[in-house]
Amino acid sequence: MRVIGLMSGTSYDAIDAAAADLRLDGDSLVLRPLGMAGELYDAEVREALAAALPPAATTLAEVCRLDTLVGQTFAAAALRADRELCDGRAELVASHGQTVYHWTDGGRVRGTLQIGQPAWIAEATGLPVVADFRPRDIAAGGQGAPLVSLFDLLWLRGRPGTPVALNLGGIANLTAPDGTAFDTGPASALIDAAVHHFTGRAYDTDGALAARGTVHEPLLRRLLDEPYYALPAPKTTGKELFHRDYLLAALATPADPAVLAAPADIGTLAHQDVIATLTRLTARTVADAVRSVRATEVIASGGGTRNPVLMAMLAEELPGVPLHTSDALGLPAAAKEAYAFAVLGFLTLHGLVGTDPRSTGARHPSVLGSVTPGRNGLPRVPRGLKQPVRLVIG
Repeated sequence: MRVIGLMSGTSYDAIDAAAADLRLDGDSLVLRPLGMAGELYDAEVREALAAALPPAATTLAEVCRLDTLVGQTFAAAALRADRELCDGRAELVASHGQTVYHWTDGGRVRGTLQIGQPAWIAEATGLPVVADFRPRDIAAGGQGAPLVSLFDLLWLRGRPGTPVALNLGGIANLTAPDGTAFDTGPASALIDAAVHHFTGRAYDTDGALAARGTVHEPLLRRLLDEPYYALPAPKTTGKELFHRDYLLAALATPADPAVLAAPADIGTLAHQDVIATLTRLTARTVADAVRSVRATEVIASGGGTRNPVLMAMLAEELPGVPLHTSDALGLPAAAKEAYAFAVLGFLTLHGLVGTDPRSTGARHPSVLGSVTPGRNGLPRVPRGLKQPVRLVIG
């Protein structure tokens, strides 16, 4: 079955579309990558998302408008992927949507909201769409994240030692072979917030700003005091916590965007030093999480792998632990999450579970998501299939 996976992460700059040919072979799920395509949010949508996301206030009218605009952008991404990657022969779309709020209370997740109305995708492509993956796990007592953990567990099965799958998006998350999975904290979320605040740009291209800066140890220590890092797994977080105002509270709001006036123990920092310190914060907190599961190997994916300064800092923080990207295992690092949701959509359509309770903390595994029929309804698929125990890339 040819499936298109759609993913837009917490950086909300673009939608990643990955196409896969998926088939069950005994107890293995075989994934043949067909390629990836991207669809940038236009400036209006991106700015509207930024204005509506926490800690900003918004209205139901604006949520409705964004649900439509994001859904239409996802539809454009799916159409492009079907045309360019599947020769117009895709059979299913799996859409993560755009997370706009993840409701946590005292370490418990009570709700989540991903927008990007799937009806727009189904109408544009004529294909059935699986979407809204996270709420079912939350209803079963889970964190609703990280949902890529089942994909990681299947993918890493049989690999020697204790390999850890690490995703570096806006938020970083990892999965260990024993099922332990959790968000470690910010990957690019605070870095991007600082870059945008000080320069107006969206992110630190090639880590150039961090490379020109110096890590400021007092600021790093202050940021490491965040209570989230000490919480036990399973746990999840997002930009509801790690956003620009969170950063400014640690720094004190600058009068001059080029030079930061901060409390006495922080001193006066150039913005490059702030960005270098935030990059080290990501590397340190990720490394602490990797050490906590006694990893013998780290296989990284996500946009953060394109930041050479972050990757170099992470390698420094993990001496003796090999650090690879998923490209080395045949899975493009930039598209891994989109491929993961293609797999989750395939499992849902076949009535197979998409979670491991060890990873999300749920009471039981669940078949995830809601299905929007395509132009011809739903495809006929066999039922009563055996749950796969491994994922083979080939």
